[in-house]
Amino acid sequence: MSFDPAFTFGTIAAVALIGLGVSHAVDGSQSGAPVAVGELVVLAPGSFNHSQPGEFLKDNHPAPAPVLKETIDAPLEIMKFQVSATDYDRCVSDGACKPADSRRAGNVPATGVSFTDAQAYANWLSARTGETWRLPTDLEWAYAAGERFRADIEAGEGDPADPARRWLTQYRNEVALGRKSDPEPRAPGSFGLNSKGVADIAGNVWEWTSTCYAHATMSGGGIASSISNCGVHVVEGFHRTYMSNFIRDGKSGGCAVGTPPDNLGFRLVHDHGGFLQAALRRLGLT
Repeated sequence: MSFDPAFTFGTIAAVALIGLGVSHAVDGSQSGAPVAVGELVVLAPGSFNHSQPGEFLKDNHPAPAPVLKETIDAPLEIMKFQVSATDYDRCVSDGACKPADSRRAGNVPATGVSFTDAQAYANWLSARTGETWRLPTDLEWAYAAGERFRADIEAGEGDPADPARRWLTQYRNEVALGRKSDPEPRAPGSFGLNSKGVADIAGNVWEWTSTCYAHATMSGGGIASSISNCGVHVVEGFHRTYMSNFIRDGKSGGCAVGTPPDNLGFRLVHDHGGFLQAALRRLGLT
């Protein structure tokens, strides 16, 4: 069956998901039971203005993050829900992941996991399915988050005569957001869908990304130089923050800005061509 150009990308996503159900079993490339993989949301390419992650200095003083026009130039396949405790425990049972600190089980997001834990799960899932699964970049996560994305809590230009002013401004800006502690992970979908159909964005589980923390110097209106620290990664949720790779509980330390996350979890991106094309083939659309 030939592909109809009038068949919109959003419809492709919907049909692919309906055809496979809420989750589908993928025969692993290694021995063992098939691995359940949850729904994917497939987002069409597009451009948007994005506040850059990291620490920015201008004339050796803190500066607001630059906002640049960024482009997602290929379809983005991202998990509709965060990886669940049940799915993560399968990786633990296979000996490829360390048990999560949270010890919560069942159909709730996997929490109490570090960047290295999330990476281990992505590697395990890739090996078991024979396809490529990975953490989203900060840019990809923001694109999928849509209207629910909130970047770093900004405090304006640094004042060398009064360094405390910027800290106080940042504190006031965070208080104004009105976030309250909400530590108990909830069932998938509890925080609803955003406009792109992605669930639980900016709920009470912050999500690891693959983007390293950057220390950048500004010159004029652009970034003159940047040094990456990949021992720290960007974490996205109610607002953006940064965590050391080994941190499993945001409240235990490692948060570079803002009040600590209630929980640390993750969702994955599926690299293009595998899942979607297989779904279309099953449905007779290619």
